[in-house]
Amino acid sequence: MNKLFLFSVFSILTLNVMAQEKIVQTAGRDQLGEFAPKFAELNDDVLFGEVWSRTDRLGLRDRSLVTITSLISQGITDNSLVYHLQSAKKNGITRTEIAEIITHIGFYAGWPKAWAAFNLAKGVWAEDTTGEDAKAAFQREMIFPIGEPNAAYAQYFVGNSYLAPVSREQVNISNVTFEPRCRNNWHIHRATKGGGQMLIGVAGRGWYQEEGKSAVEILPGTVIHIPANVKHWHGASADSWFAHLAFEISGENTSNEWLEPVTDEEYNKLERAKQ
Repeated sequence: MNKLFLFSVFSILTLNVMAQEKIVQTAGRDQLGEFAPKFAELNDDVLFGEVWSRTDRLGLRDRSLVTITSLISQGITDNSLVYHLQSAKKNGITRTEIAEIITHIGFYAGWPKAWAAFNLAKGVWAEDTTGEDAKAAFQREMIFPIGEPNAAYAQYFVGNSYLAPVSREQVNISNVTFEPRCRNNWHIHRATKGGGQMLIGVAGRGWYQEEGKSAVEILPGTVIHIPANVKHWHGASADSWFAHLAFEISGENTSNEWLEPVTDEEYNKLERAKQ
């Protein structure tokens, strides 16, 4: 039985886990540092610095979902809810999902509370209306489905990505879709023998880059062979949605190691060089 075939982007059995990132918050000290220094310390260092930072136990997306549900249920629709709605969006909750989440909350917490929350959520996800139309147009460009939000691995991406399984027999194949500017973190497919990954461009335009080498443009039909134990990243161009098929390569002692994000400075430099 094959136990390996791990994708760079979505392996569920990741063995080497990226060190958990500490959440940095200064709102408490900025707003209450002089008036209530202990409360500010508890807010910044304990609530966010410790509780929110325990992403190895509960991911940021799930913590956002729990938090906005709690706030709406209590009828709290002030700036704190706006902040956590913005965080939820950053942590991978989509416009379609937040609409469904608030609708569900409305039946249990009260209809007026849902109305109040919707008025705030519409502002936070306002620009995504255009994004939804662009996503639908992109779907019409390719034969493979876009799939569902890649929520389980949202913490390893800048921007939103989507995952659609294509095959789970013989060779695992998935279609991965990236919104414009979305890219995964630097990462490595570890293996003592074999391993690695292969990508085939399906639609749109994207990038692949190995550490220390120039980035390679991925277009429909482009084939990228990713050796095991090589640091790399891949994602969409700034002005295009992008999708590729990802093929798992069998190997021994395989695992996936997530590393640091591709910074805006690195990414923008790449995009400027293209122009």
